[in-house]
Amino acid sequence: MLGRMNSPTPAPGPSRVLFYGVTGSGKSSAARAYAARTGLPEYSADDDIGWLPGWQQPGDDEQRETAARIAALDEWVLDSAYGVWRDLIVPRAELIVGLDYPRWLSLLRLVRRSIRRVVAKEEVCNGNRETLRRLFAQDSIIAWHFRSFTRKRQVMRSLSNADGSAEILIFRRPRELEAWLNGLPSAPAVETRPQAR
Repeated sequence: MLGRMNSPTPAPGPSRVLFYGVTGSGKSSAARAYAARTGLPEYSADDDIGWLPGWQQPGDDEQRETAARIAALDEWVLDSAYGVWRDLIVPRAELIVGLDYPRWLSLLRLVRRSIRRVVAKEEVCNGNRETLRRLFAQDSIIAWHFRSFTRKRQVMRSLSNADGSAEILIFRRPRELEAWLNGLPSAPAVETRPQAR
């Protein structure tokens, strides 16, 4: 005799999602789009953890404390993971999305974004602003792209061997990411996000 079959309920999606990639790959935009699509609360590595007004960085201990509070939450989308606190985030992530784009594409996006921010005087990272002087400084975001590209790409490609049981998705073209994001089921937006500070 056949038993009555219940209607299958869809399995809930991942509730803790990390986006990772080289500088300029579009991690923040992708994380923002994912959070908007799923209704999960979004956190910014730069705004919430890594930068204070006046382009000052909190000390490593303070960054780790903030990252640990975010990691401990039940739900989050995070747009990067700095090396000083990556070990706190990766084991808690249920999904890691890597943006492994060619160097020329990430650099082009970064230069375009930086010029737009300078011209429009956009606020970034807790009210800071990029300037032409900063763009040509030794510690500029563009110089950082060149210094960190190889290391960040190696980290991204090694995340599948990291502690934790996160699913790993690696996209090598923006259109692949866009198709994936467009295919996600929509959820109501979250009005407030849990406080991590």
